[in-house]
Amino acid sequence: MTSDLLAPLDLAFWNIESAEHPMHLGALGVFSAHSPTAGAHAADLLAARAAAVPGLRMRIRDVWQPSPLRPLSFGSATREVDPDFDPLHHVRLHAPTSDFHAEAGRLMERSLERGRPPWEAHVLPGEDGVSFAVLFKFHHALADGLRALTLAAAILDPMDMPERKPRPEEPRRGLLPDVRKLPGLVRGAVSDVGRALDIGASLAVSSLGVRSSSAFTAEATGTRRTAGVVLDLDDVHRIRKSEGGTVNDVLIAVVAGALRRWLDERGDGSEGVRPRALIPVSKRRPRTATPQGNRLSGYLIRLPVDDPDPLGRLDTVRSAMDRNKDAGPNRGAGAVALLADHVPALGHRLGGPLVSQAARLWFDILVTSVPLPSLGLKLGGNPVTEVYPLAPLARGQALAVAVSTYRGHVHYGLVADAAAVPDLDRLAAALTEEVAALSAACGG
Repeated sequence: MTSDLLAPLDLAFWNIESAEHPMHLGALGVFSAHSPTAGAHAADLLAARAAAVPGLRMRIRDVWQPSPLRPLSFGSATREVDPDFDPLHHVRLHAPTSDFHAEAGRLMERSLERGRPPWEAHVLPGEDGVSFAVLFKFHHALADGLRALTLAAAILDPMDMPERKPRPEEPRRGLLPDVRKLPGLVRGAVSDVGRALDIGASLAVSSLGVRSSSAFTAEATGTRRTAGVVLDLDDVHRIRKSEGGTVNDVLIAVVAGALRRWLDERGDGSEGVRPRALIPVSKRRPRTATPQGNRLSGYLIRLPVDDPDPLGRLDTVRSAMDRNKDAGPNRGAGAVALLADHVPALGHRLGGPLVSQAARLWFDILVTSVPLPSLGLKLGGNPVTEVYPLAPLARGQALAVAVSTYRGHVHYGLVADAAAVPDLDRLAAALTEEVAALSAACGG
């Protein structure tokens, strides 16, 4: 049976998980149903197709036997084919519901089984008979956002993709480094030490001087609530063309404005509040979604929640993102994930619980973007009409925001601790209100 060791960041995600804070990604896709039985048919299709996708048959197994070829593998974990893989265990058909997000919240609470391939697909038929939803869950140790999208797309209907030229195969690496490359490797090691010191110093500075809010923190209750918002992408483009920057800048500024409205309305107040937002950055090269393992860094910015001016908030976000991009994804407090590469496997195993406790010291809220194909997705001929990405919730934090653009619309997926954020729907409404306020401020 072939197997490969988890990459360091994958191993970190595997070890920081707890029952109250499962480390799985989610995506809630809403489909237009051709018939009342479309949901049941979709579940049959997903189960039938899953067995043919190698990545969906991979389980994660702990490694406690040291190997002479892998002396640092003790305490690591491998990704290997599950000989007892049963797709019917991973694809589940539920009773009809009138509220896809309420069901998704309850399902996001549940950890994936660690002894089986860590993914699930939950089919939720709509009570109206004209729609159904599928909630995909993938453990972060199995896939990052781009890899999860690739796995999910493999069991949806085939898409007509443009032909791509194969990438040239890289030469196989031996057990020992090429001696001709040793000077470069030494320079790289020195550079890594400097980068680690830079990240550590930036992280220390990032926690100084600005008030956060208790609304972004939560004791571990293990409960989850989700909500979704759909916006017109044309509105976002009009704001971008008027004020400059990128679509992502506008979408982050919308989050800042929505948080301001939400905090003020619930009585927490936004004055002086500038929460630290972690903006994950994929380091995966284009067209390389197939290789396994997370390829992530991140930017850390202060969301200008305390600024009453919508355009002022957008300008602050744009400037902060420009500074991060100028520095690159290998520097700054947001790049902490890169340090996982320099921790031995046993260190991840023993330090996982401690690292999970430190998340609230690093950032207050996650705001992540998940790419989706521009081509229409279907399952059993039923088209996807809405796609809500759902991010894992770090220990000690109450809220995570994920966003995708799909076929002319922006989809925000909100995940919150249900006990800490009972008014998540109000925050969702505030996102729509903020886009309207930005459009008005731009003269639109």
